[in-house]
Order: sequence, then C-alpha cells, then structure tokens
Amino acid sequence: MSTSHSAAPPPDPGSRSGAPVGRRVLLGMVGLGAVGVVAGGPLQGLVSDGIDTVAEKDPTGLSNLLPGNHFRYYSVTSSVPKRNETTYRLTVDGLVDKPMTYKLSDLADLPQHRIVKDVQCVTGWRVPQTPFAGVRLSTLLDMAGVTPEGKAIRFTCFDGAYTESLTMDQARRPDVMVATSMEDKPITHAHGGPVRLYVAPMYFYKSAKWLSGITVTDEVKPGYWEQLGYDVDAWVGRSNGRSDAPTV
Repeated sequence: MSTSHSAAPPPDPGSRSGAPVGRRVLLGMVGLGAVGVVAGGPLQGLVSDGIDTVAEKDPTGLSNLLPGNHFRYYSVTSSVPKRNETTYRLTVDGLVDKPMTYKLSDLADLPQHRIVKDVQCVTGWRVPQTPFAGVRLSTLLDMAGVTPEGKAIRFTCFDGAYTESLTMDQARRPDVMVATSMEDKPITHAHGGPVRLYVAPMYFYKSAKWLSGITVTDEVKPGYWEQLGYDVDAWVGRSNGRSDAPTV
C-alpha cells in the first residue's frame, strides 16, 4: 500500500452496441448450458466459469438465457482491460488528508467483512442470498481522512467510462463495501473483478464493476446511468418507479 500526499422506467442497462455474436459462439454457449443442466456439483462450477468467459465476448446478451446463468452481464463499453495483482490499483483521493493507493494484497490485509443479501437489478431480475466479501468503504475513507468539505463520493472504473456516486452517509453504511469476493470466490472479470463496489440496499447499477477510483467530493456527481434517467438515490423498492421488495 502506498500513499501520496415515480418516473417512467429508465433505459435498459443491458443495451449495448457491438458486432452480433457468431454462430459458433452461440452454439458453444448452448452446449455449456446443456452440460450445466446435466452435471451439477463441481462440474457446474466449471461450466459457470466457461459461461463467464463466453459472456465477456457476447454483445447480444444471449448468454443471459443459459440455464444456471443467474446473473446478467452488462457493460457500457465494447471491451474492458483485465487487471491482476501486478496491474491492479485502487486510488482514494479528492477531499482527503492522505490520498491512498491500494494493490489487491493491500486490500486483503485490511479487515474483511461478508454480507449475504439478495441482489436486485433495476431491469427486474433478482438473485437471492448472494455472498459478497471485502473491505467496508467506511474503512478506506477513515484511513484516508475525509476533510470537513467532503460530502459525497464519486467512483470511477477501469473500463474508462462507467461512474457512480453516493452521499457520504450512504457510503459509510456497514452494508456498502469494496468487494473482492462474490459467491465465496474471487470476483471474475465478467462480474467486475478483481474489485467492484457493492451497495447492498440499492439497485445493482450502484455496485460499479471494475472499480479503480474513489474520489471524495463536495457534492454528489450523478453517475453514468443517472445522467440517462436513473435515480441517484437508488433504494430497492423506493426508486426508479419500481416496487420491488427490499433486499434482505
């Protein structure tokens, strides 16, 4: 670790541009899904990993339809560079006394917390009782020392496009974390790894994937989808014109 001084429904985050998925890729996805239905157990895990790999290269969303693929894969860019222990860095800066830069090993050395709650997407799908683990965002803010002017957080991502935001009170909740584990294993690239934001009580678009920057600001700066119509305060069941049950 190093230091340096009720509206209409919003647009579908699943929509994205790109070349159509090829016939060979589609057949491969169908084959993986069929194996997953039959196999179960450890082989099912291998199949899920294979689906993750295919989904990263699937601009159509067809991989969302595969059996056992309970998460959908969204990206606002055509490709996202990969990061690992050697290349990944997370910065904490802005209105703080001590800007910080973290490697994956640095995050692993900090106090870890695990949360198990439902994940709710604003487009309607829900994944019950999903474990996430990592470092509470409040821990990183305390280590950096937020100045009195700091009222909000702006999150940036290494896809080069996605941003998100929280108020300082929201960011300091115990169920908001910088996550390095999902479903009790390291977060895959397709799911926003190696590090993503996890905001348990809000719709999943607030849980920014491929997290690379945490900047303390003097006011909320609406994120990528919020500039296109999503609610900034995205509490499940109390925003975006939806009436979903809260995540539990």
